[in-house]
Amino acid sequence: MKNIILLLSIFVLIGCKKEEEKEIQYFTKYDETAELKAQQEHENPRMKFKLLRSKFLDMNEVFKPFQKDLKQFSEENYKSLKPLIIEQSIPSIQQSIKEGKLTYENLTLFYLYRIRKFESDSTKYLNAIISLNPKVIEEAKQKDKELKQRTVANESVFGMPILLKDNINTENLPTTAGAVALKDNKTNNAFITKQLKANGALILGKVNLSEWAYYFCAGCPLGYSAIGGQTLNPYGRKIFETGGSSSGSGVATAVNYAVATIGTETAGSITSPSSQNSVVGLKPTIGLLSRSGIVPISSTLDTPGPMTKNVIDNYILLQALLGKDASDEKSFALSENEKQFQNQSLEGKRLGVFKALLADSIYKRTVEKIKNTGAVLVEISPKQTSLEGFLTLLNIDMKHDLPIYLKDKNVGVRYVKDVIAFNKKDTVKRAPYGQQLFEGIVKDSTSLKEVVALITDPLNSEGRMYFKSLKEENLDAILSINNFHSAYSAVAEYPNLTIPMGYKETGEPISLTFIGLPKTEFKLLSLGMAFEKLSKARKLPKDYE
Repeated sequence: MKNIILLLSIFVLIGCKKEEEKEIQYFTKYDETAELKAQQEHENPRMKFKLLRSKFLDMNEVFKPFQKDLKQFSEENYKSLKPLIIEQSIPSIQQSIKEGKLTYENLTLFYLYRIRKFESDSTKYLNAIISLNPKVIEEAKQKDKELKQRTVANESVFGMPILLKDNINTENLPTTAGAVALKDNKTNNAFITKQLKANGALILGKVNLSEWAYYFCAGCPLGYSAIGGQTLNPYGRKIFETGGSSSGSGVATAVNYAVATIGTETAGSITSPSSQNSVVGLKPTIGLLSRSGIVPISSTLDTPGPMTKNVIDNYILLQALLGKDASDEKSFALSENEKQFQNQSLEGKRLGVFKALLADSIYKRTVEKIKNTGAVLVEISPKQTSLEGFLTLLNIDMKHDLPIYLKDKNVGVRYVKDVIAFNKKDTVKRAPYGQQLFEGIVKDSTSLKEVVALITDPLNSEGRMYFKSLKEENLDAILSINNFHSAYSAVAEYPNLTIPMGYKETGEPISLTFIGLPKTEFKLLSLGMAFEKLSKARKLPKDYE
């Protein structure tokens, strides 16, 4: 009899375990054939997707470390915390924590729950996430303990869950750049990751991106990577482009998957997805933020930058990322005077306005609003140039910079040609849109010496000449749209700050971009704060409220 009871108990336990296993399978596979067929009717060739979901990523595995904690976090918990977190600024969230309305642990659980809620929904997923930090809840609990022994300023990243673009090194998560060749790329923390952690931030995880920072395939969809699948724009799933290459950073910020995200840019890779997803993105002066420990395209032009829901968070995040890095030859530190964030007013400011862009009704209305604050507007019509040699610069930089990054990595590839050969073993899964840009890098025989002498310096001069009115007209900034002038800003090494400006009739976001002289990030943020108060343009995507 005892044996029968024992056997029955075992069967019950096995049954419970199987039932529990069923409960945790939030992410289920489904046939996307019909969706992909419908997508072929899209008028934009880059939106004719070949696949949506990743062939390599299992989100059930990604969420496995959080099963126990999330089981205790109900939909009621989620709904009760929404007013304290959704669309709230860092200072507001920190204040709620000080008042005991919220904890760092619950803040982290909220974001994990929200990511799972939408990413497991076949009608709402955005493919924004590649990996999550399995220790983040434990780390959040530790921040709650530390809070009892210290004072935390409201303008602090302490305890704030941050998502990083998956080309930024983290010690406990692979850094893939979205590529299968790097799926097991184990690294130490990048310099900026260390800066965030030193300031108390929580690394929540890594977000999707356009594979190899969109310097891989030609004419392929923005936001696609073999590891992460196809990132989708929450303002129009499968309708609007996500922008790239920091696609996941823009999307995750837009739908409040974290307090903020970090992106990277070579030419437009922060400003483009920030604009397309109605978030605030800062592409700083090259060298203001360290590039070491980041999968490179170009040591000449690459930079990371903060992507946030509002300007104050961008300012706070930028402060946390600052620091001179001895291993980055372009790294520099700002003086205290250059870090001034004050006089948040547009009155009396001299701002350049592109005459040609006044044909855009939203830009024109925005410029008129700014003029009504007392700003002085100066119309400019700089001569467009071809920026000859720009792609050669990227080709040769990547040809030399990628092997340096991969030198101590045990991933089986080191050179661009190795990645091409690796992908050719299974192009359907590893490179469904081809790898034309990588092939172009291998074919380009320009020497590094030739690039510096014949391309880099002339391009830099060309970019600065394009924005010569900044100095000649004594302008505080030039106003552009989205990433329209990102290539010129890139070669000039000038900072850009893009801020939501409104929405087209279709619902697609559009942003105003402030372009300034080197080392004027805090000036741009001050102008941006004034503009944000004036426009109040940003809206949470309709289906992600």
